Parts: sequence; C-alpha cells; structure tokens
Amino acid sequence: MKAMGIINFEDNVATIDGLGDYRPVPAMAFLGRYRVIDFVLSNMTNSGIDSVEVYCKEKPRNLIEHLGDGTVYNINSKRGKLRILYGEKNFSSPVYNHDIANFMLNMQYIERDHNPYVVVAPSYFIYSIDYSTVLDKHVESGADVTVLYTSTNEAKTSYLGCDALVMDKAKKVTAIDRNRGNKQRNNISLECYVLTKKLFIELVQKAAETSSLYWFKDILRDSVEELDIRGYQVKGYVACINSLKEYFRVSMQLRDRTTAEGLFKPGWPIYTQTNDSSPTKYEAGSKVTGSVVANGSHIEGTVENSIISRNVTIRKGAVVKNCIILPGAYIGEKAKLDHVVVDKYAIIHHVKELKGTDEEPVYVKRKDRI
Repeated sequence: MKAMGIINFEDNVATIDGLGDYRPVPAMAFLGRYRVIDFVLSNMTNSGIDSVEVYCKEKPRNLIEHLGDGTVYNINSKRGKLRILYGEKNFSSPVYNHDIANFMLNMQYIERDHNPYVVVAPSYFIYSIDYSTVLDKHVESGADVTVLYTSTNEAKTSYLGCDALVMDKAKKVTAIDRNRGNKQRNNISLECYVLTKKLFIELVQKAAETSSLYWFKDILRDSVEELDIRGYQVKGYVACINSLKEYFRVSMQLRDRTTAEGLFKPGWPIYTQTNDSSPTKYEAGSKVTGSVVANGSHIEGTVENSIISRNVTIRKGAVVKNCIILPGAYIGEKAKLDHVVVDKYAIIHHVKELKGTDEEPVYVKRKDRI
C-alpha cells in the first residue's frame, strides 16, 4: 500500500478521568489484554502500511514500552518503520500542544517518507477496516480528501464533542459540525483522513499560519468549500473512547460475543504485546459468568459481567459485578464491587463495598490501597 500511516493523538474533547492521569489514551488497557492503540495500528499493518508514525501528546513512557520496535504488529523490520514522535519542546500552555504543532516539529520525518499518500487516524476510535480499500476508493473518486465516518442512532448519548459531517447525496462533505447531542441520528467523523502527502503538508502549514491553536480537523473545516472532501462509511462495530463513561460502556458492550464479532473479524488479527504467564486459576467455589478474563489471574470469589485483566487476584467471598479490573490489582476477601474501574496494582482490602453506576462508574487510582 502506497501510504504512510499517521496515528494522531486525541484532542481536548477526549478526557478519561482517572485513567488519563497516568497514561495517554492510546496506552490505556482495554478488554483485558489489549491497549486502545492496538486496533488502529493493526488496521494499518493488516492493510499493508509498514511505515507508521505514532504521535503522543504526553506521558510517552507507557506507549513506548508497549509498542516496542513494532515487530509484534507485523511491521516489516527491513522495509518498514515505526516511529513514536512527540513535541520535544515545552509548550507554554496545554492548548498549544496539538497535532499541528507536533506535525510541524516533526515535519522532516513526514517529508522524507517515500509514500505518496497518508492515512491519518487517531487511536481512540475503535473499529476494523482495510485502509487499502479506502485508498482505492479515494483514488477512484478523484477527491482531495476522504474522511471515514459512522452513521449512528446514538448521537445523543455517545460521540459527544466529535465532528459530525453534513453530506450531499454523492457523499461530498458540505459542512463539518460538532455533535452536541441535540439529535439522535448523525454522521460522526472518525477523524481518519486519506489524502496525498503533498496536500497533507500544505494543509498542516496552512493551519500553522492561520492560528497557533488550530488542529488538523479545524483547517479541514475551514477548507470544506475549496476542497473536494468525500465521506466513506465504516460499517460494523464502531466506538469512540473519549470519557470514562464511554470507556466503561464500550468495554461492557464488547463482552457480548455477537457484538464483538463486528470488531474482531476472521483473518484480521488485532496485534498486541503478548504475555507468557500461566492460565487463570479458578479455585473450587469460584463462580465466573458473562465475563472476559485474561491469563495469569487467580480467582476464588464471584465475578459477573466484568473484564478481568492479567495477573489479577480476587479472594474468597469477594463479589465483582459489572467491573473493569486492570492488571495486577488485588481484590480482598468479602469485598463487594459493582460498576468500578480498578486501576493497575490497586489493592482493595479494608473497604468492603464500592458501588457506581453506568453513568458514573467508581474509579480506584493506580497503586491505591483502600
């Protein structure tokens, strides 16, 4: 595929309370064994993209450790390259730390790449698609920019703050609005753009000249009338993880096998760092239903409708319902958890009951002891 991949970081709309204090959104644990970035990066490598730049807004350590040199993502070590890039200067304010500023700071790597096209996509949209098919359609249409979108009936409660596309019958984008949750059905931009590298560089430079606070999607919004921007609908499962509520809701949705089949497709592997630990041990008297359980855990209590990550311990008499337990957490005897997100290495021992809701799950801090 004659395109380089650019994995962009989340904008200021995406704020994952609690979890975001310790790592960027791309590096967040997801479904027990993955990280959020695994899905868009696997889409790129499965599509034949072997030159990928990953931009990190802040806290790069977790992301660097997870991605490594890219070999686990099937990036060809001789022809391909995975770069993790971030602004190597101090920004006077967080509002200046946006994608355009980071593209400008790392422009040499974009210009040197030999591919004539770019696929720009953030990691916090979760879906499976072959970008080579999108590129073929883009070339065939003669459009300047092709933008991926999903048509949803849940715009009032999900995708809040995301871009919404207004299109004519030919799927030409006539306006880019913001989804403010005031209507049920909407065409939500996945902020994934296919265009020539030449035009991409021109738009980045134009955005930098227009405003020091512009994001790439801002310059696209300004350019709707002068550019031919076409929509490409993504079918199958699509989700946006831009809040703790959505992180929780999406995770709970994907426990269902039928729902997950819209994301995990035959012949389309989702790559991630593997962990060669032992299988999870279920003690006599334990009970696990409706849950996703990773390897290396030790379960003595009851687990219902939850996601249990690697190396989690759940002691005798503990009841874990509708929860997300991240790696290395410890749930003590007779603890009762319902709608709780427990971060890595936290210990719940002295407090015997924690209960949240779908709208407001309780968050337990990383390495906390309660």
